[in-house]
Amino acid sequence: MSDEFTHDGAEQSAAPEWPLRPWLLAGLLGLGGLLIHLLTHENDDVPWQVAAAAFVFFGSLASAFTLEERRWKEPAIFALVIGLVMAGLAWRAVRYGDHLPDEQYGFAAGVVATALALPLFQAGFLRRRLATPYADIYHHIWTDAISAAGSLAFTGISWVALAILAKLFQLLKIDFLHDVMNDGWFGWTYSGLAFGAALGTLRNQLKILATLQSVVLLVLSLLAVPLAVGLVIFLLASAISGPQVLWEATRNATPTLLACAAGAFVLASVILRQSDEAMTGNRVMRIAAFALAVVILPLAVFAAVSLGLRLNQYGLAPERLWALVTVLVACAWGLGYWVALVRGGKARWTRRLREANFVLALGACVLALLLALPLLDFGRISAGNQLHRLESGKVSPEEFDFAALRWDFGDAGKRALARLAKSPRAAIAERAQIALRQTEHVYGPQPEIRTADEVPVTVQPNDRALRKLVTDFLTADRWRCRERCVALEISPAPDGRRRVALVEGAGYQVFLLGEGKPATAEPEIAPAAVLVNDNSKVEIREMPKRYIFIDGRPVGPPLD
Repeated sequence: MSDEFTHDGAEQSAAPEWPLRPWLLAGLLGLGGLLIHLLTHENDDVPWQVAAAAFVFFGSLASAFTLEERRWKEPAIFALVIGLVMAGLAWRAVRYGDHLPDEQYGFAAGVVATALALPLFQAGFLRRRLATPYADIYHHIWTDAISAAGSLAFTGISWVALAILAKLFQLLKIDFLHDVMNDGWFGWTYSGLAFGAALGTLRNQLKILATLQSVVLLVLSLLAVPLAVGLVIFLLASAISGPQVLWEATRNATPTLLACAAGAFVLASVILRQSDEAMTGNRVMRIAAFALAVVILPLAVFAAVSLGLRLNQYGLAPERLWALVTVLVACAWGLGYWVALVRGGKARWTRRLREANFVLALGACVLALLLALPLLDFGRISAGNQLHRLESGKVSPEEFDFAALRWDFGDAGKRALARLAKSPRAAIAERAQIALRQTEHVYGPQPEIRTADEVPVTVQPNDRALRKLVTDFLTADRWRCRERCVALEISPAPDGRRRVALVEGAGYQVFLLGEGKPATAEPEIAPAAVLVNDNSKVEIREMPKRYIFIDGRPVGPPLD
């Protein structure tokens, strides 16, 4: 076993500097930024280009954090694997984004797996495996976090300095810097250069980073006591008043509880440090760490109950399944902490918590990678659950979210809608057909699916075929005719469609509508005149040209 894998965090912080590191990382990340711009500046929705950009971005960052002077082969392989995994996830998200229910969550899971894998690789996990010292992993986590934060701060300051210089040269009528700052290639390249140079410099100063790490952890530990007291009081109050108060008070109980559990975990780990020798001897701090470790499980259980109530009320959805995974991870972490506290007893509970952190972090890394891969179809699982809820009568057609199947469940949701569109129950079939015709997902307080009878439109002339064309158009486009509108046929179109003026608000717009043909809008939108309401008289008059009149006043230009 080589020496580079046998020293602990303290010895790593004493490693010799590598003078070329800042220059090498600046060139690596600067070139990476330029390549990303060249790959995406013309079109950012071509799958192979986005995949290549993701490969460059994540691969170059992995190299920057792991490359050493006399150790480059293993970091290069690690960076290659990270780049390929993230490139594959990016390609899948762009190539099949319209067919997937959760492409952004899968990509995010890949980012989480990468972030967890980085300190494990740096600590030599591939060779030591479960024998990897917790101190080494802890050291790399905080060193990476501090150096990344410092490099980002330096990058921001570099842009401020460049902007000041650009303004200064503009006083001399020299606009070169100002113009080049607005070029995309320069922004990516300059940011990469600045970040890489700062990262290389910081990683050459591991002794200083170790000192800075101690200061950062000391400052963060100051939050542990008030948070521990607050969370203990919260749990006691919940036990007395009953947790149902949480569900009645807010619909955001689950993310709030998970955020508190995450904060408790971070601050408990801050106090625990990498070893008992490095941990503070302050009794109050130790008690706070113990309390924070204890409260994670009840907070996670409360979050699970909150999510369970929502699942019972609304059923499964892809994003709720991802939330369920997050809650289960939090529960596993909290349970692992309780087991560690029981096993450790009074003398060894801190050591057991560190062991639990290691095992749980490794499990979370593997789980995140598995979830990032296309192994589980959350859209299919959710669509099956929603169909069962509807067909079993647990939810009525009027309350069922057909639009969610159309937009949020991927291809599985569209297949479910196609099945519902053939349902013998007219109320279900009609709403499913409307959802399938939708061309845009409309968010708002109003229902996303409305039937023809629910559209507040008056059709003139009151022709059955014309009314069907109008209502089919308006049920598919929820942006229009939200309150009251009038549809007036103007004339036939050359292609067999019918020219219809849709009057709403204080103006109108002309559309070409035809059976089995997509609706198209003419560009002219009439200027404001008078507001149309339920009592308005809307008509066409010839003066001798035809105009639309609202309450006796013409609206916009002539129709012909």
